[in-house]
Amino acid sequence: MEKKLTGLNRLLVLLCAIALLLVLFIPIWRIDLDAPQYPEGLHLNISANGISGNVDIINGLNHYIGMKTLHNSDFIEFTILPYIIALYAFLFIAIAIVNRRKLLNTGFLLFVLFGIIAMIDFWRWEYNYGHNLNPDAAIIVPGMYYQPPLIGFKQLLNFGAFSIPDIGGWIFIGVGAILLYCVINEFRKGKNKWISTGIPVVTVFFLLICCSSCTAIPEPIITGVDQCCYCRMVVSDPRFGAEIITVKGKKYKFDDIHCVLSFIHQQVIKPIEIKEVYLVDYAGAGHALIQSTTSLLLQSEAFKSPMNGNIAAFSEKVKMDQLMEAYKGSSVSWNQLIK
Repeated sequence: MEKKLTGLNRLLVLLCAIALLLVLFIPIWRIDLDAPQYPEGLHLNISANGISGNVDIINGLNHYIGMKTLHNSDFIEFTILPYIIALYAFLFIAIAIVNRRKLLNTGFLLFVLFGIIAMIDFWRWEYNYGHNLNPDAAIIVPGMYYQPPLIGFKQLLNFGAFSIPDIGGWIFIGVGAILLYCVINEFRKGKNKWISTGIPVVTVFFLLICCSSCTAIPEPIITGVDQCCYCRMVVSDPRFGAEIITVKGKKYKFDDIHCVLSFIHQQVIKPIEIKEVYLVDYAGAGHALIQSTTSLLLQSEAFKSPMNGNIAAFSEKVKMDQLMEAYKGSSVSWNQLIK
């Protein structure tokens, strides 16, 4: 006799079906574009049945760099995707009604396969739009392509592109996590009684939250390659560099503490969006980045930094004191500078 599902698992599968039906009416993915000329940012929201947001403005920008404009009618995915999502919702309802373990396993595998195919198709769409450029475009940068990131952040000329699941996308991830729990629960049922409690559900969602809020770490500032996000100069002396990481994980690099302070004071991005500010350790090996709030700062005209900020950061007081005598400088704090 084929094994049946536990009452908890049937309820969770039914919850997954309802959640998928909700996805039909809310955005699944979003791409945010930030640039100095658009301080409020531009947004592209991708739903099951089309694209919304600042589509007209983005299409205008795409025209100048040779990218195709975006139109819902160009994507067959927006015609079939609502039906596919609805089909999975009804499949999970059927699984809860029929109450068979094999059907649950099949439904989970099909859902994972759908997720993989969807992400591959999304990457293919981004690749085609970012690489198939009009050779007669008004702006042509040799060797430059404009493929947005599949997930995360990427710098595209003076635009920062940030791609992340929207509410519907997180619901998809949550559905997958719940189904995985149900499959494991059924597999181990009868062997470990604790697995039948609600503890694993909490664990799954805890891990999901941890994965979605992983702490972004600063990237090394590369001399002669990275460009200051404020003055637009290529970094020539990384010893005075700085870096801002936003709550979304986006990174802004600077060639001088003067530039990062001007960036913050002028609120190029909202203060609430700044998660952490890092400064290059002047005397550190490999131009290591240290947190601004814990750094020791020395200001001296003798430094001659790229934009005349003339402030250096240190992680060790001994090294700062050594230079303070030689450079006739004075100690300042980060809190003093940002006021």
